[in-house]
Amino acid sequence: MRAFHVERYGDPERVLHLKTVDKPTPRSSEVLIKVEAASVNDYDWCLCSGKPMEYRLFFGLFKPSAKHRCPGMEVAGTVEAIGDEVKALKIGDRVYGDTSDHGFGSFAEYMTVNEAGLRKMPETLSFTEAVALPHASMLALQALRDEGNIQDGEKILINGGGGGVGTLAMYLAKTHDAEVTGVDSGEKLERMKEIGFDHVIDYRKEDFTKLKEQYDLIVDCRTSRWPIAHLRALKPKGRYVSIGGHSGKLLTMVFSGGIIRLLTKKRLRMLSVKTNKNLDIIERLYSDGKLKTEIDGPYPFEKIPHAVKRFGEAKHIGKVVVLVGIQ
Repeated sequence: MRAFHVERYGDPERVLHLKTVDKPTPRSSEVLIKVEAASVNDYDWCLCSGKPMEYRLFFGLFKPSAKHRCPGMEVAGTVEAIGDEVKALKIGDRVYGDTSDHGFGSFAEYMTVNEAGLRKMPETLSFTEAVALPHASMLALQALRDEGNIQDGEKILINGGGGGVGTLAMYLAKTHDAEVTGVDSGEKLERMKEIGFDHVIDYRKEDFTKLKEQYDLIVDCRTSRWPIAHLRALKPKGRYVSIGGHSGKLLTMVFSGGIIRLLTKKRLRMLSVKTNKNLDIIERLYSDGKLKTEIDGPYPFEKIPHAVKRFGEAKHIGKVVVLVGIQ
């Protein structure tokens, strides 16, 4: 089978190489998936680029370790074989999921993964739609609902609103009749207004933390400011939820969040995502037409290096999706 491997850090178009390798065999609790579609996430960009540098503590200091050679943490495909202990899935099932708790490797024609990392695809979803949902929708839903405690009619700001998490968070916020502002840049802003953002801010021209507007809830897809900066943009008792970003800023927020809440009544939280936890909610909203996927691509399998680089350069709108088996 064909699979993309990365053996050194650098530009994805230079370090991601298509190789012919043996098709994997599922272990007792695993299934073998014929991959139909995959999507690009922060993990893939960080693994290829080796940035931020602290990620090398997990991937390998000087080059990616053998277990991290094939990127890809979201998959949609068809079960081709199953291990002896697999109970919930059978050969021929259409499945999808965020596999990051159980392994990586969806940038390949086949992958094996524990059945716990997958769920059956609704018949109403295509492979392209399905692979765009698991990771980003869980980040968006859990940031808004579990950590952000979103209430009907609130004013919400989504920093990084043009990406996969940001666009899904906007649709989810609209189910609460929220007034939603999105922060991003360039040509993304017009598209963001078209899909439903009430207001947009170009971060290259304005810093939302220095404007007069305040919000009930801020969801930050790319935390790059010190925690104190966000307090100015929050209403009294406002909430801020980070889903990732600069590690130094995130650590400061973790250690200072309790003190900030005690002194100001404003809450700063960092989300630790629970993979695939609430996909049934997402599936219902999608079936009811209340949730949509914005797709960047889909790109052909051979263009995975380009797709990863495009993601890293933040040129995409929505989820970057690659077709693997559907040619």
